[in-house]
Amino acid sequence: MTHQTRKALGALAAVLLLCCGTVPAACSDSSRTDGKLAEITARDTLLVGTTGDYRPLSFRESDGTYWGFCIDMARAIADRLDVEVRFVATSWPTLSADVQAEPQLFDLAIGGITITGERRATMLMSEGYLANGKTILCRAAEADRYRSLADIDQPGVRVMVNPGGLNEKFANAHLHQATIVVWQRNEEIPSLVAGGKADVMITEITEAPYYVKADSRLAAPLLTAPFTRGEIGVLMQKGQDDLLQTVNDVIRRMKADGSLRRLHDKYGLIYGF
Repeated sequence: MTHQTRKALGALAAVLLLCCGTVPAACSDSSRTDGKLAEITARDTLLVGTTGDYRPLSFRESDGTYWGFCIDMARAIADRLDVEVRFVATSWPTLSADVQAEPQLFDLAIGGITITGERRATMLMSEGYLANGKTILCRAAEADRYRSLADIDQPGVRVMVNPGGLNEKFANAHLHQATIVVWQRNEEIPSLVAGGKADVMITEITEAPYYVKADSRLAAPLLTAPFTRGEIGVLMQKGQDDLLQTVNDVIRRMKADGSLRRLHDKYGLIYGF
């Protein structure tokens, strides 16, 4: 059944319900007739900002198609709203500015965005739907060399990070003797480490297992003992409380019906600490 067919059937059902004098609470919600939800419904499309450089959460293939755990989450939100979804490119250095841009570039941002107090101070963040924490990738042959942050913060150790995000911020805050190398394309860093262009990548427990499985030259020796612990959520502009409520409702329902755990299993991700 196409999206247009579903919309037509939904409209017919709404008319029948009105005629029968029975309207579900969700349909009588005034937020669907004004506010951000009304704008999205009128457009018939949810605009989702994502970096597309973060396997297996959000990745953009060369043909422009997107896949990943967070991409599936975005589609679940769009399904709840009964609208199409369109992905809009953003980047880690410009993420906050893009979310807060006027006119808006997209309705919400998704794809490995850690919930932080700093982000919540200026934007809205949903409830968490994925456990997260800082860890490392290194060459498998040197896995025994890196057993702590102190082992990494040594002269001669080249630590590579992508620019503008929490990985770079973490490296700058905690590494004072190692050489920090900033590389523009996050998805290229694992292969650069494997090939000897750097020694360690600061990454997340969500990303590291994917690359270890994909490249036998790599290891994540501190995967079960991350340097930080947190959660990933959906980011959006302040003032969009109706959309935030819907996003949180989708997350809660997916937790309750088991679909969120199944999605974790699909991508080989940790469900919780």
